[in-house]
Amino acid sequence: MTYRLEMRDMTKYYGDFLANDGISINLKKGEVLAIVGENGAGKTTLMRMLYGLEQPSSGEIFIDGKPVKFTGPKDGIEHGIGMVHQHFMLFPDFTVAENIVIGREPKRYGFFRRRSAEEAVHEIAKQYRISVNPSKKAGDCSVGEQQRIEILKVLYQGADIIILDEPTAVLTPSEVDELLTTISFLASQGKSIILITHKLREVMKVADQITVLRNGNVTGQVKTTDTTTDNLAQMMVGRELQMLSNRMKSDGSPLVEVKGLTVGVKNSKPILDDVSLTVNRGEILGIAGVSGNGQSELIQAISGLITVDHGSIHLDGKDVTAATVGARRKAGLSHIPEDRYLWGAAKQATIVDTGMMGYYKHEKFNNRSVLLKKAFRSQLSKWISRFEIKATSMDDQAGNLSGGNLQKLIVARELGFETDFLIAAEPTRGVDIGAMEYIHEALLTKRNNGDGILLVSSELSEILALSDRIAVMYDGRVAGVLGRQDATEEKLSVLMAGGELDEASKKNTTIA
Repeated sequence: MTYRLEMRDMTKYYGDFLANDGISINLKKGEVLAIVGENGAGKTTLMRMLYGLEQPSSGEIFIDGKPVKFTGPKDGIEHGIGMVHQHFMLFPDFTVAENIVIGREPKRYGFFRRRSAEEAVHEIAKQYRISVNPSKKAGDCSVGEQQRIEILKVLYQGADIIILDEPTAVLTPSEVDELLTTISFLASQGKSIILITHKLREVMKVADQITVLRNGNVTGQVKTTDTTTDNLAQMMVGRELQMLSNRMKSDGSPLVEVKGLTVGVKNSKPILDDVSLTVNRGEILGIAGVSGNGQSELIQAISGLITVDHGSIHLDGKDVTAATVGARRKAGLSHIPEDRYLWGAAKQATIVDTGMMGYYKHEKFNNRSVLLKKAFRSQLSKWISRFEIKATSMDDQAGNLSGGNLQKLIVARELGFETDFLIAAEPTRGVDIGAMEYIHEALLTKRNNGDGILLVSSELSEILALSDRIAVMYDGRVAGVLGRQDATEEKLSVLMAGGELDEASKKNTTIA
């Protein structure tokens, strides 16, 4: 059989480090191949070699049975390979059509033909059943729309083999369903798809074949019909996953009280509009919602990163509405930020310095204004071991860590403060299934110890698994609060879209 794509015995060394060890995959025309594995398993390296961004130490690539060598992405594109990256590469001030045709613009007498570009985009969008507005600016598009633009861009370039890198990481549930439908349709039209993801439920819905990587090696190659998510998870981490601990009963007394919080009154519409909520001791309050409905501003207001126009914030009975970030931390707040690069780390700093952020005044690591880095290195070593953070040296720059490993460092740091209240915003974004398991267990343990947690996540499965109560944000307001036993993905999706549930369903129930 002649495969559309074959990668044979692909091996990649970085110095003495073996990133890929003789990996072989094949892909038929009209097939969806999922490549899954933990952070550092070798998925990204393998795809970078396929796309021409890296040169293999050894191994061969075949397209339609013919050997090829790629020296750069241009070679990959010329052989019909397109890649949709996890972080989109769009020009926000360009229109949808301009972003899609850039580099291959229709011209006449040397001038760009905008109408022809829009017509071409309209036709290819119609052909592949992907809905976009060609004349709309990319910066005004939702995250889901921007991803459609990226997919249409590689289709316009003539890609028959499409690599999707963590494509559902920032999508809403309805957008995820739409993307999976698009992937299936593209495959039915003869496109060959490589799907890189951590989300095994999505893999089971859309993939035909699955390759599992661990530590640069293939640990399984199976048909989707012959496996389960539990089997895949075990192949990924090398062991069975553990069940979450049971939930301990708590007194439920208020720890954090937010009343009438309003932000952005100078705008035509407030970003946060009269938001009130309570986080009790021994409770995880989940915040669900489509990105851009006020969750980010709520986190920033509570943590002190932005000022509020109206309302109050009380932490353990103290009014911290006007307090500084440092004062709130001293009062018992720690914060896993939603953007690890913008808020959680200094990429140019060392791993030690990034881990030490916030600890520089701690008496255990500060002696008369002298930082005790040796003592902190001992602490950091424990975190690296516990969270399996893959780093060659503590003195490396934090920006050299993979996104998932940097996330694990930040989570370890913030849990290490042992505060009464934790804001956990997208705590498992970009981490592998084993680390996700550990982080979930750590959050539940903190909750069982009587601490309060505000959990903000775009992953409904995470919200449903961990939360005692779930508040849904829509258009800057709390659209409803559901108790753990009443909450379903369907009900949450209705509230996230601005719909209404009956009053009984919206009742603010608590869990015994």
